[in-house]
Amino acid sequence: MFSLNVFRQFLKTIPPFLNPVISRAFTSQKHIQQSKRIKYSSPKNKKSPTSESSIKKHDVETENYARQRITKIYNLLKYSTWDSAKEQLENLSVKWDSYTVNQVLKAHPPMEKAWLFFNWAASRKSFRHDHYTYTTMIDIFGEARRISSMMYGFNQMKEKGIKVDVVTYTSLMHWISNDGDVDGAIDLWKEMRVKGCRPTVVSYTAYMKILLDSKRVNVAAGVYKEMLESGLSPNCHTYTVLMEYLASSGKYSEAIEIFYKMQDASVLPDKATCNILIEICCNTGEIWAMVKILEFMKKNFLVLRSPVYQKALKTFKFAGESDTLLRQVNRHFSAEYSDEDDSVLHHSEMDVENGLVLNFMNKKNLVAIDSLLTDMADKGFQLDSKVVSNIIEANITRQRQDGALLAYNYSVKWGINIERSAYLAVIGFSIRANSFNKVVEIVEKMVKQGLSLGTQLNSLLIYRLGCEREAASAEKVFDLLPDKEKSSAEYTALISAYFSCGNANKGLETFNIMKSKCVNIALGTYCVVVAGLEKCGKARELEHYRKEKKSLEMERCSTNISMEEAICNLLFAGDFITRRAR
Repeated sequence: MFSLNVFRQFLKTIPPFLNPVISRAFTSQKHIQQSKRIKYSSPKNKKSPTSESSIKKHDVETENYARQRITKIYNLLKYSTWDSAKEQLENLSVKWDSYTVNQVLKAHPPMEKAWLFFNWAASRKSFRHDHYTYTTMIDIFGEARRISSMMYGFNQMKEKGIKVDVVTYTSLMHWISNDGDVDGAIDLWKEMRVKGCRPTVVSYTAYMKILLDSKRVNVAAGVYKEMLESGLSPNCHTYTVLMEYLASSGKYSEAIEIFYKMQDASVLPDKATCNILIEICCNTGEIWAMVKILEFMKKNFLVLRSPVYQKALKTFKFAGESDTLLRQVNRHFSAEYSDEDDSVLHHSEMDVENGLVLNFMNKKNLVAIDSLLTDMADKGFQLDSKVVSNIIEANITRQRQDGALLAYNYSVKWGINIERSAYLAVIGFSIRANSFNKVVEIVEKMVKQGLSLGTQLNSLLIYRLGCEREAASAEKVFDLLPDKEKSSAEYTALISAYFSCGNANKGLETFNIMKSKCVNIALGTYCVVVAGLEKCGKARELEHYRKEKKSLEMERCSTNISMEEAICNLLFAGDFITRRAR
């Protein structure tokens, strides 16, 4: 499994004296690979469609009200004295339940008032604190480095018989180790296991960080193995902890290797991960590693925090290396570019605009792309042909004709030659929307660009226009085609278009022009002519062309026909070809 492969790379970098420990940790590799993640399922209550819809409606209606209520209480605690806040709290028509109290505490009011509010809530007759509210209060104390107060709250939970879960223990371990008491954090981990609390990937990761920060690498190895055996997969934070340890130990090659392999496991580094690694690289001037991370950030639209960016700038400058990539990734910090910077980055501006659009494409946010295109069209920003083509095709796929047309018009305005597939997509929806003038316009643009629809699509387009009784548009499309593309199928399609519109004379005239230009007359051509004359009631001409058709059938039976005629026959004499094949 991938997690083991990555961890082997991590383990190779730790001191040799730990090798016996490592060997023992992986003697049960086969068991690890065969182990399956434990899944817990809870019985689901069946709900009628009516009850489900009413619940959703209730959630929507109460969400905004609940947010406003929590904000109001938070403002009371933050901006009023406790006596004033207490008086106003007493007069609020609020149902003081665990959820409401917990949300107020999570808003992080000042610590002293949070504790006063916590005790005030406990004095309410209908309210009782649970492990959620206690854990949040413990977290507030820990963040303020009030460890004694934090442990007081923890002991209260035990005394009152309130459930202490893995979240509570993880918070306690984090803040105690953060205060420098690593042994105390380890004791809490052991206590948690004795109490039967099943660790999560978050708690495993937090404990591993505590051990690695205190250089207890052998214990961390055992904890990681235990996590894998339990069926838990590393998340982004887990990998970050490993890479942070390796990079801080000077093992940048191994850290970057994990950086790539976690992506292979579909776990993408986030903004925090990249900032942590870049900052560590700055400390030792590892430019090559910074470049690898910055390339990923550019591709995935991540940016550095301002202090890290400034530190990275100094690192590149001190090393005498170009900081162009760094500035490209963090353009929001680069308003102070020099003229030289502008000339270097001039060619990258289009990449940034294209990247922004592609980011919205990946998120399927076509509405945002519409707004961007409108703005870019006004300001003269030009996207790549491939990007515009993708926008058109995505809109067509989602049946957003207005969005596709906006992108197409943008390409026309700025002379962007889009791809053949995009042109075909626009032609398709233009026909469905009866925008036949637009079809002619697109074909003209394709011809000027040197793109060919091909014999089959040329013929089918002309034929379809004829079926819509748009003989004039069919004729324009035919006239736009280069002479080398006016084969039997294209002529036959135009003849069919004239007959579909009831213009038998024009159809026969085109047939005669076809003959005069020595274009091969296919069986499919005669099928179209005969069917058209029959439809138009031209009995005399019908008999004449029936005889010519029969003569051609006899002639073609014993000789091979050209590819040009074969295509025409498949398109316009399908029934005959099928019968003869039988």
